[in-house]
Amino acid sequence: MKHFTLPKEGGLIEKGIPADILHGFERIRTEIYDQSSNASDKIADIIVNAINACKDRNFRLGLSTGSTPASLYTRLKRAYDEGKVSFRNVEVFSIDEYYPYGKNEPQSRNRILRSALLDGIDIPEENIHIPDGSVPEDKISDYCAEYDKAFRGLDILVVGMGEQGQIGFNEAGTSLKSRTRTVLLSYQSRKRQGKFFNGDFKHTPSAALTVGIDTIMTAGKIILMAWGEDKAEAVKRVAEMKPDSEYPASLLQSHPDITCYTDETGASLLTRVVSPWMVGPCDWTRKFMRKAVVWLCQEVHKPILKLTQKDYLEHSLGELLDQRGPFDKINIDVFNDLQHTITGWPGGKPDADDSQRPVSAKPYPKKVLIFSPHPDDDVISMGGTFIRLVHQGHDVHVAYETSGDLAVHDDVVLQHMDAAHQLGFADEFDRIKAIIDSKVPGEPEPKELLAIKGAIRRSEARGADRSFGLNDNTNVHFLDLPFYESGGVKKMPRTQADLDIIKDLLKRLRPDQVFMAGDLADPHGTHRVCTEAALEAIEQLKEEGETWLENTHVWLYRGAWMEWEIGRVDMAVPLSPDEVVEKRHAIFRHLSQKDIVPFPGDDPREFWQRAEDRTQNTARIYDDLGMAEYQAMEVFLKLY
Repeated sequence: MKHFTLPKEGGLIEKGIPADILHGFERIRTEIYDQSSNASDKIADIIVNAINACKDRNFRLGLSTGSTPASLYTRLKRAYDEGKVSFRNVEVFSIDEYYPYGKNEPQSRNRILRSALLDGIDIPEENIHIPDGSVPEDKISDYCAEYDKAFRGLDILVVGMGEQGQIGFNEAGTSLKSRTRTVLLSYQSRKRQGKFFNGDFKHTPSAALTVGIDTIMTAGKIILMAWGEDKAEAVKRVAEMKPDSEYPASLLQSHPDITCYTDETGASLLTRVVSPWMVGPCDWTRKFMRKAVVWLCQEVHKPILKLTQKDYLEHSLGELLDQRGPFDKINIDVFNDLQHTITGWPGGKPDADDSQRPVSAKPYPKKVLIFSPHPDDDVISMGGTFIRLVHQGHDVHVAYETSGDLAVHDDVVLQHMDAAHQLGFADEFDRIKAIIDSKVPGEPEPKELLAIKGAIRRSEARGADRSFGLNDNTNVHFLDLPFYESGGVKKMPRTQADLDIIKDLLKRLRPDQVFMAGDLADPHGTHRVCTEAALEAIEQLKEEGETWLENTHVWLYRGAWMEWEIGRVDMAVPLSPDEVVEKRHAIFRHLSQKDIVPFPGDDPREFWQRAEDRTQNTARIYDDLGMAEYQAMEVFLKLY
């Protein structure tokens, strides 16, 4: 299966730049890969080569668990299967475990690490060292001291980094002198861990065993990993800013051999990505020039047309002046370029001159297909544009790629059961409550319960679509892609079966425009899988001779957390105050996602608030750059 990466236009010309200059802003050397799988390939090669080079003793390898190293472990197992490495002379040390927690519990670090890697390689049992979460409380101090002593002096430690720079369960405030110990998990940490316990906070452990920073520093080589947009702030803080116990991984900056591996989205806030002209020569394409000018405006707090030559020179943009100047020409070119992204007609304005518009006037009306990974991403991420497309007379269809059943709280199910009984239907409350009470934290949810949750989400999506006039009988499609239906947080790999469902819909509709999610915050998450599946389905159809796709254009939206950089935007759709309210009301139809949604992350705002803040902030940026002032704006990147 193919992996999707965002298109590049211009940027730093790294070839020929000495390493000390390329990494000059970094306190921890950071290697950026186009996607996490390629970074995992490199890390696996480093580990395999180091193991094979160790001849006269056991190789000592430190590992962590979680979603971050998942692709690395897949590659290490593959290397073993292909005969490239043996683990018979390797000792593995895990960095943490819940406490108190049995090693055979579904979500124990012991069980997860064995399932992800150890059970599939030839490592002797006596060489496996994982903290024991079942040690009695009166013996735990001595146990931690013993484990700390055994852990010290690893050859390589490979560890994933959390959204706030956590490593293991070393959270904000961790001391540089910390060693192996028990720690109480913060409320935010328990919320993050809760997704592995069916979103049930009361069953999420409140404490853990973790190796400390002082102990980690004794490893001969440390490899940090961080994937996705949600890790971008941590990567910036850890790799480029001063050591800060609020971001524990930053305390490792003084280690003599440490490297951070990240993907393009995780690296998105690093200096050499945000302002690469400060590092070396650049390829000044149209969009990259826009990126630089927008950055400059935000640095000097001026609109585009007020920028001066001095502003450019004082902010390391002399090369841009030399190649695309003079400055006033650059200002006008970028202003016009950005102005032409704005349109109130996301499906194209009929019978209009479209030479300066992001969407062609013909055909009209267009057939539009919106892919929504979950049953509410459509209205959260592009609800205003969705509403405009419908109101402007286009034949709009929406395809909900997954059921989204896991994101329905058990209490919501019981409320629906009670309502059905009160309306005179069968009394199923007690029976369904018994199913809920029988759930085992960490194990897949019962299929009957998931079916009810899926039905709830389908009814909410239909209600949202009806609210602005879409025919929910003919234009709403529930794909229920098989990869999602694992019954747990960990999904199954996407397969051709997923692609065939999407291909069938595309062939039936033959859309002129396709909108899909472009936010890749979690490389193992639903949005990425859905987008990659849809793009591969389109590619297969082209290879199969579906020539109508030559006139189909794909637009990417982002979700409620992140927004496209203005330098990347191809279309900006302004929303009036009334349209913002209409979008909000559509989001409100998703009642199961209000207030008690199981997996909202660290952001305390509800989805409608996130969406409005995001789109209003985008409008403010356009306003600050000298464009017209709007209430809100939804922005899109044109893939092709």
